Amino acid sequence: MGGILSRSNHNSNVGDLIEGSQSASCKRQRTSDSFWEHSPRLIPSLPDEISIQILARLPRTHHLNAKLVSASWKAAIMSPELYRCRKELGTTEEWLYLLTKTEGDKFLWYAFDPISMRWQKLPPMPAIAVNDEPRSGLSGLWVWNMAGSSMRIADAIRGWLGRKSALDQVPFCGCAIGAVDGCLYALGGFFRAAAMRSVWRYDPIVNAWNEVSPMSTARAYCKTGVLNGKLYVVGGVTRDRGGLTPLQSAEVFNPHTGIWSEVPSMPFSKAQMLPTAFLADLLKPIATGMTSYRGKLYVPQSLYCWPFFVDVGGEVYDPETNAWVEMPLGMGDGWPARQAGTKLSVTVEGELYALDPSSTLDSARIKVYDHQDDTWKVIEGDIPINDNSESPYLLAGFLGKLHVITKDANHNIMVMQADKQNHSAPSPSTSANSLQKNLHEVPEPVLGSEANMWRVVALRSGGSAELVSCQILDV
Repeated sequence: MGGILSRSNHNSNVGDLIEGSQSASCKRQRTSDSFWEHSPRLIPSLPDEISIQILARLPRTHHLNAKLVSASWKAAIMSPELYRCRKELGTTEEWLYLLTKTEGDKFLWYAFDPISMRWQKLPPMPAIAVNDEPRSGLSGLWVWNMAGSSMRIADAIRGWLGRKSALDQVPFCGCAIGAVDGCLYALGGFFRAAAMRSVWRYDPIVNAWNEVSPMSTARAYCKTGVLNGKLYVVGGVTRDRGGLTPLQSAEVFNPHTGIWSEVPSMPFSKAQMLPTAFLADLLKPIATGMTSYRGKLYVPQSLYCWPFFVDVGGEVYDPETNAWVEMPLGMGDGWPARQAGTKLSVTVEGELYALDPSSTLDSARIKVYDHQDDTWKVIEGDIPINDNSESPYLLAGFLGKLHVITKDANHNIMVMQADKQNHSAPSPSTSANSLQKNLHEVPEPVLGSEANMWRVVALRSGGSAELVSCQILDV
């Protein structure tokens, strides 16, 4: 036990623990009607307030064994109080959570622990019971499959032709994934040809999925983002008697109250400026991404008429004014697209990054947005892309660094980190003049470089599984 404690906190000692127990947080623990007031002492001869602080310093990889010590230890490890204490002590840990889809259209979650360098498999996403009867007439659904799903094109075409389709049978098809307040969320999607309002939450404390308050609008292929500790959902598509209908609506979920609230709908102002009613009816507006950046939500948008997608910039939601404004011109026009209808980005240490597939099939490039110049700037160093699936890579801001998740030539899932020696992510205060020095910025086109800025930090067997989503939880 002592060895474990020394590894998790080198500077802690018994005096620190006793002194820490006098803090306001621990006073609240002593006076609260919490579980340990009615249980045997966690550690003999020690107040439970001190014992909780000791357990809060235990790395998460040891929690499974700690639960086996006693019933009171198991209750403590699975209690919200312990994780509140971890936050106060600064002992929370970031883990990478990866969602994949296998050949049998089965969704599987994995968690990567950077301390033990181990992958763990999460409980399966729950089966969904939908009261709506299966419906026919899925024409048009294949278009949205192309716009953002990892569902295979062949399956969508079979549904379009009226044959038995995976879209009728697979729960969570077209669902959105988000993470807020230490939990994962799976929102909406299609099942039995109906859009769903349901929201499922995975809590790593209890290692289980449970259903929470549904969205006010049934939607699939929507975009999610987190701002000020709340989960925002925008756009997507729903299905009515007339077929698929694009959504401009938005809503926000407060994880502390479990309540959904309305957000003003996206104006899609560029779609309103089309010169003729024919084009306005022909070109349908869709949200192609969303990211939280500089205290606002940025939503790139496109107009589509299958098989064409036309980028039309985007819009920005400001929570202070509770209103949408047009996205800066350079940001919207230069936002790289992962594929038709999908724009992937991530904010790391206050900087906005996007991945540009470039002109070759086996590589990609990272771009960073300069808000002062309203331009996207290319960072030197190609990223190898060996996966030919519809979702060949994902982006993540993990442990304060930019990460790319892809698959290698042997079908292993590969987590690559921007090398600290060759790539230094700028802080929010970094000026445009110092950007080139820190990021090895070069003008387009990017010249070849012998220096490899990417370092593989994790591998796991991927087989034929497709990459669907990745999230970071700090617990």
